Amino acid sequence: MNPLLIVGHGTKDSQGVSQFLELVERVRVSAGRQVEGGFLELSSPPIQEAVARLAGQREVDVVPLVLVAAGHSKGDIPAALERERQRHPGLVFRYGRPLGPHPLLLEDLTARLAKAVAPDLWKDTAVVLVGRGATDPDANAEIAKTARLLLEGRGIGTVETAFVSLAEPSVPQGLDRAQRLGFTRIVVLPYFLFEGVLPQRIRDQAAEWADGRDVEVVTAGLIGPSANLATLVSERAAELRTGDIRMNCDSCQYRTLMPGFEGRVGQAQTPHDHPDDPTHDHGHGHQH
Repeated sequence: MNPLLIVGHGTKDSQGVSQFLELVERVRVSAGRQVEGGFLELSSPPIQEAVARLAGQREVDVVPLVLVAAGHSKGDIPAALERERQRHPGLVFRYGRPLGPHPLLLEDLTARLAKAVAPDLWKDTAVVLVGRGATDPDANAEIAKTARLLLEGRGIGTVETAFVSLAEPSVPQGLDRAQRLGFTRIVVLPYFLFEGVLPQRIRDQAAEWADGRDVEVVTAGLIGPSANLATLVSERAAELRTGDIRMNCDSCQYRTLMPGFEGRVGQAQTPHDHPDDPTHDHGHGHQH
C-alpha cells in the first residue's frame, strides 16, 4: 500500500502544531502503512522534510487537511507537491480532496455545540458558524452549506454563517443578525480544525461584541484531532485507492463564470512563497 502524506497549512501557534501531529499519529496507528505529516508553511516539519522521509517510494497518497477547497488546496499544495516531484524524479503523488462538509465533521460540530449549551436549550439558541473566509466564492459557499446541514434536524433556533477573514458577514455582523432575530443566547461555533491566530481572533471578537449587551454569548471549542477527523482522513485516503474522488468543481471560480470573478476562469495558479521551503527566497505575511 502506498504511504500517506497528510498536509496541513501550518500555524505559529504551538498548540495547533501539537494537535496536527496528534492527528497524524492517530491516523498512523490504524493505517497499516507509513504515514507522514508536513506543513505548507509557518510550522515544522515542512512538506519537504516529510517527503524526504518517504524517499525511495514510487507513489505517495496525499490528503490535504483543509475543510474547503480554496487557494491552498487548489493551488498552493499542488505546487508544493510539484516542487517535491522535481526534487525526487519518478515520484508520483495522488492527491485527495478536502475534508468537508462531511457527516463526521457535522457530528463533531454537534458535540462541540452540546458542550457549550445543553441540547434542550437549542431551540432558543442561535448558532453563528464561523469559517476562515476566502476570496473564492466556492469555498465560502461550502461554509454556508455546512451551516445549513448543521441546522437540519437538530432543533437549533437558527444557524447563521460568518467569516473571520476575507469575506462577509464578519463575526460581529453574524452576531448582529442573530440578535436581530430575537435570540438572547448565541453560540459562536468556529469551523476550524486546530488552534491558531484566527480561532483566537474569533474568541476575541465574540467577547468584544458581547461586552455590555444583554445577550449570552458562548464560544464553542474547535474540532481538534478527534477520532472522527482521523477516520475522515483515512476515508479520503481510501478514495485515492478506489479512484472515487468525486471533487465538486461545478462552482469552482477557475472553471465556471461567477459574477465578479469572470477573469479567473482558466487562470493559471500562482502559489505564494513559503518561508519553510529553502527554494523560495521570500515568505508572506498572513498568519494562521
